[in-house]
Amino acid sequence: MSEANNSAGEPLRELLTAMTPSTGKIDAYADDTYLQETVDQLDRLGLDATKFAAGHSLLLLKPDAIVARAVEPTLNWLADNGFRVVGAYRVPVDRHLARALWYFAWNIASPERRRLADLLVGISDVLVLVVRGLPGDDDRDLPTSVRLTEAKGATDPRKRRPGELRYLLGRHNYLLNLVHSPDDPADVLRELAIYFDERRRATVLERASAGADRAADAIAIANDLYSRSPARSFDRTDALERLLRDLARGGFPVPPELDLDTDAGCAQLLHSAWTEGKELDPWSVIVLGSYVLPMRTGTQPQMLRPVSAREWLEARP
Repeated sequence: MSEANNSAGEPLRELLTAMTPSTGKIDAYADDTYLQETVDQLDRLGLDATKFAAGHSLLLLKPDAIVARAVEPTLNWLADNGFRVVGAYRVPVDRHLARALWYFAWNIASPERRRLADLLVGISDVLVLVVRGLPGDDDRDLPTSVRLTEAKGATDPRKRRPGELRYLLGRHNYLLNLVHSPDDPADVLRELAIYFDERRRATVLERASAGADRAADAIAIANDLYSRSPARSFDRTDALERLLRDLARGGFPVPPELDLDTDAGCAQLLHSAWTEGKELDPWSVIVLGSYVLPMRTGTQPQMLRPVSAREWLEARP
């Protein structure tokens, strides 16, 4: 029996110990259907799940990245920071994919954040990149996914630093952060099964293993997505002005007591329009809402907190 078959035949929990330093994630993912699907398929293809997960990562360019025309800057940043694109795929998204992807984090998401996210997935299909380290890369201390997430930058724009991908793409806000990547190898395998069904995933895995540069595929997909989704402003004032025009056309008078120079006033405007069932430009709602609506609820932690590069290094023998 091959080394790949030996490793993939081991209990999933044992595999996970090599894929994440988080004991909570090991417990949560040991019975996760998405993870099981990818591990089983890698075994059938004769690929070692642990090695594949450590050597590859994913980068999701969300609908806001398409609107921001962020694909080309992202590809340049990846090449400049030691990553090669070995797969590029257009993926349809809906509310179910978003909930699967962020299932272990959205227990702290506010109802408003979920509502805005549901609007965002209606803006455009997304681009999913499969990446690996460049040939000759000597940084073997961290898996590709951990290195990419560390270099990508924080969700919170106040914590982003020059040189990070999210800093380069524009410091919008907590919700409109343009890109997502899996924290560690365990997340890589889980997210592969969220984005791709079994048949398409076989192609994804085989092409990724071949290692050919597929940045040109990403450009072609981006150009098609751009042609279907116009570039839009991320400016709060522009969004408010568009929504006020929509409301005026719909015969909805803005309550005079609302101070639209404040977050609270703009938030109340959105809630009032939703209550009345008014038709509003989705992109403008997303932009204004991302600035003025709460993004989390309660004080409890998310079910699985992010895994940092420091934790990964400290957990190594």
